[in-house]
Amino acid sequence: MARINYTTELDPETSSKAMGSELHISPKRSRELCKAVKGMKTKAAKRYLEDVVVLKQAVPFGRHNDSLGHKKGPMAAGRYPVKVATEMLKLLKNAESNAEYKGLNPDHMYIAHAAMKRGRVIHGMRPRARGRASPKNTETVNIELIISEVR
Repeated sequence: MARINYTTELDPETSSKAMGSELHISPKRSRELCKAVKGMKTKAAKRYLEDVVVLKQAVPFGRHNDSLGHKKGPMAAGRYPVKVATEMLKLLKNAESNAEYKGLNPDHMYIAHAAMKRGRVIHGMRPRARGRASPKNTETVNIELIISEVR
């Protein structure tokens, strides 16, 4: 596995980082959730992600949303990416733990940077009838999260 770097660097004195690499989640849904969470305070983001997991709050989809149904609230098309939200929740808790270790207060921080990159594709084959086979590939995602103190 190659070393994955962060796409941006913030002040290490006032920020904390966490990264999840090669997660078996959807890249499309990861992108939309990162976009929705960016800029939120950590408490609000944690509550938002927990609501997504229990299907109370939908995530707005801005791209590739032709066949998606409308959801209640201030959005048009949306979905409930439960698997992505649980992984993002783990990353947020990890970043908060890193902030506590540095001596920062995670309650007074916000998500300054949330981004996803496509990881490697795990190639596989599915056996079919008459000795044939079809590809069964698994996409992976690298998510990076940086939380910073409110100025």
